[in-house]
Amino acid sequence: MATTTWISTSWAKINLGLNVLRRLPNGYHEICTGFAFLNWGDRIEMTSSDSFNLSFTDPEVPSGDSNLITRSASLFKKYTDSGLGYSMSVEKRIPMGAGLGGGSSNAATAMRMFNKASGVHLSAGELQRMSSTLGADIPVFIHGKTGIGEGIGNQITFADIQPSCWILTVFPSVHVSTAEAFSQCTPQPDLDFTIKRVLMQEPLEEWRYLLNNDLEPWSIQQHPVIGHIKDQMYELGAIYSSMSGSGSSVYGLFEQEFVAVDAYHLFLDWKYKTNLTPPDFIPDFGIYQKS
Repeated sequence: MATTTWISTSWAKINLGLNVLRRLPNGYHEICTGFAFLNWGDRIEMTSSDSFNLSFTDPEVPSGDSNLITRSASLFKKYTDSGLGYSMSVEKRIPMGAGLGGGSSNAATAMRMFNKASGVHLSAGELQRMSSTLGADIPVFIHGKTGIGEGIGNQITFADIQPSCWILTVFPSVHVSTAEAFSQCTPQPDLDFTIKRVLMQEPLEEWRYLLNNDLEPWSIQQHPVIGHIKDQMYELGAIYSSMSGSGSSVYGLFEQEFVAVDAYHLFLDWKYKTNLTPPDFIPDFGIYQKS
């Protein structure tokens, strides 16, 4: 009997601002951030198997029990008693440790693939609850919608905040400790301009002055290249630029295509891992049978 092969794309995200509001007793932080998508994704291929197997095109990515795809497989099997066994291969394009949500996106995409291939057909809400221990930004990738994250980032108000401009994203290949970045940040609970207000009400021209990533100053202090890339974004014509998440990727928003394309080629010439996403990008979260 022929086996079915399923394929899907696991998309990257950027954070549109990130405010740290307060430290919580459990060690986490209450935050507010916006989530938007990049046209930058890993390709995941999956076929039925007697046991679970996972491989990556990038040998540096661990595929053992600590990998979020492996953990999502265990969770799905535990909660659905599906007895599934799948062989999965991931063509890794999203850089690791870049603040682009690659691991969470992989886990959420795998969870949706298990759901479809097994015929269990859980709702997105059920998948979100099942995968709540895997990562705070999992809900964005489970639902495949942009939105504003509150709580620890997992309480999503879905909203159309995908930028209507070109998004140039640059990864400088340095790694920032997320735990250290949060520990070095001073929470600011009372803000005059909340991220929700800025993203929903303020014009893009004002974002440079109102939309901040509170993890950025310490990260730049530890890795000055992050600040250099941000400065270069503005010098090359970006209307807004910021580090994504805890870094180290930096993105710039460009209104004119030719300006964005010129900047994209410059960063490529400078040997950075670089992505250019078109305005109003809508990613395809579909899961398809391979012909």
